[in-house]
Amino acid sequence: MMLKIKQKTHIIMKNIISFFAFLYCSFVILSASAQEIPLTEAPENAVLYFIEPANLETVSSPVVIKFGLINMGVAPAGINLANTGHHHLLIDLEELPAFDAPLPANDNVRHFGLGQTETTLSLPSGEHTLQLVLGDWLHIPHNNPLVSEKITIIVE
Repeated sequence: MMLKIKQKTHIIMKNIISFFAFLYCSFVILSASAQEIPLTEAPENAVLYFIEPANLETVSSPVVIKFGLINMGVAPAGINLANTGHHHLLIDLEELPAFDAPLPANDNVRHFGLGQTETTLSLPSGEHTLQLVLGDWLHIPHNNPLVSEKITIIVE
């Protein structure tokens, strides 16, 4: 019983922190709307990639997806630390979104603003493309954008 209460409290606290980080980022973006938002720099040697699944791998749903990042750190949205960012997963997108504004949040662009480095997705059977983009503390890709290779997976 006590463990369930602790787990629920942890989930509630994560949601509260995420909500306030979103509010803060929204405030910063709105207050800067009259001026250009400076893009965050990323190290030239940083690499964003998929740990799993592999390109052309056949998987079953739900699919476990693990994100990899070299020469940078992961920090939640709203936390402005040098050489950090958080993951955004692009699902079945033909074209990359604009990189001069916060990435949209929808079924095809998933945000991991709490600093998550993996997820489990339910995907229908068939081929799907996946790609990662690292966003800064305001969900904006870095000045030299970190984008993974686009992979294709086959869901049975």
